[in-house]
Amino acid sequence: MADHPEIDSTVPHSARIWNYWLDGKENYPIDREVGDAFVEIFPGQVDIARHSRAFLGRAVRYLAGEAGVRQFLDIGTGLPTVDNTHEVAQRVAPEARIVYVDNDPLVLVHARALLTSTPEGVTAYVDADIREPEAIIAKAAETLDFSRPVALLLLGILGHLPDEDDPDGVLARLVKALPAGSFVVINDGSDVFGTPVGDVDESARARAIGRYVEAGGTAYHLRPPERIAAYFEGLELVDPGVVPVSRWRSEPSPFGEPPAVDAFCGVARVP
Repeated sequence: MADHPEIDSTVPHSARIWNYWLDGKENYPIDREVGDAFVEIFPGQVDIARHSRAFLGRAVRYLAGEAGVRQFLDIGTGLPTVDNTHEVAQRVAPEARIVYVDNDPLVLVHARALLTSTPEGVTAYVDADIREPEAIIAKAAETLDFSRPVALLLLGILGHLPDEDDPDGVLARLVKALPAGSFVVINDGSDVFGTPVGDVDESARARAIGRYVEAGGTAYHLRPPERIAAYFEGLELVDPGVVPVSRWRSEPSPFGEPPAVDAFCGVARVP
């Protein structure tokens, strides 16, 4: 990690834009400009980002607490903000071991912020691409014991794989390495609550993503909830199943159930 890649602050960066939507500090004016332009077209994006982050917290608390998981493999980490996976897990179980995986040079720069841990636990970082599942597992095995349950987290990452990259096959190769009693956590973007604009069969979110890519952002492939649910075939879904991230074991509120947002998620056990 001694060789830090050069950061171009004149080109928008997806991880920094997401960081901006989460009120983080690791972003530049160009990221805020492009992030604001996205939200101008699709105002619901900020809610999706924040509900997705809250889902991560609830899912990891469930896994470390009720499910008793002590090992976590978080692929597609992104930039650190508040309540990262290791912080949530080790708050419940200080001995928890967490491996973060990303192939983004910018995330690599900030890896030291992730490489913190309780004295009892371990936090490690792997520089690898999700398209190389076997390489990820081999490197993660230096920290995690794959003879014991592992929670695999894929939060907002499979949407970055187009169909030609075979996201289902990539997932299957990762799950194949998990022992029985492990868990798979997935959260990905959908487009079921959008409204077509004029005569164009395209929602505001899809248009915003198109503009975002034109501005230099990374392409993201929205998939219907049924497709996201299919990722869990052969696994044992935990209640409430595949639902919007805002409604997965949402916290009780005097204002009722939170609104559904265009990101669906699920937590499932490897039988």
